[in-house]
Amino acid sequence: MPTVLRINGYRFFFYSNEHLPIHIEKDEKTAKFNLQPIEIIYTRRFKASEISEIRKLVVENSEFLIQQWNEYFNN
Repeated sequence: MPTVLRINGYRFFFYSNEHLPIHIEKDEKTAKFNLQPIEIIYTRRFKASEISEIRKLVVENSEFLIQQWNEYFNN
């Protein structure tokens, strides 16, 4: 599960057995977003304001995240 981005204390990473969802964690909190289309799959322990921030970060970095997924899993 490679970490592909760290920003604002959030860690963005993939699991190798999934197709394009991105996992996000910070402290003991977790979330999972689909990247195509961008939509929330689940969250645990994040406040609504944090979920909004995460969604904004996913949207802003979606091209980079997809590129990282392609580079890691197509090698």
